Amino acid sequence: MNKVPLTVRGAELLKEELQRLKSIERPKVIEAIAEARSHGDLSENAEYDAAKERQAFVEGRIAELEGKLSNAQIIDPSTLDADGRIVFGATVELMDLETEDEVTYQIVGDDEADIKFGKVSVNSPIARALIGKEAGDVAEVVAPGGIREYEVLDVKYL
Repeated sequence: MNKVPLTVRGAELLKEELQRLKSIERPKVIEAIAEARSHGDLSENAEYDAAKERQAFVEGRIAELEGKLSNAQIIDPSTLDADGRIVFGATVELMDLETEDEVTYQIVGDDEADIKFGKVSVNSPIARALIGKEAGDVAEVVAPGGIREYEVLDVKYL
């Protein structure tokens, strides 16, 4: 299986979720199943069905997180020596050459990506266009609305 790139923070978030699922959610579900069983006939017991469905979701998510973490390649951007080039984990300041709007993104793994927080997936069109560029370069991004050009203003490894 391929290694999944994660920043240190992304790995911490996945570990926190895994811990919460194992220590809080799993016992809650077991308790809900026991409670529903105590109500008798399981064939027409909606509480039991709902608890079993929740159990399947929790166990599936635990397995998914364990798989991702076991295949994670954790990358600490602050330890990178990329000579100012944009690489996984880099935080990049850009200017849209059409609108002159400035934006800042961090290039992260798929599981960490959240545009609201300025985190874009390494597999996104913008990240693919930026990888290898450095301050002063212009990146052409093929977006759904057409080609957009961004000038790289700064590259940081935080």
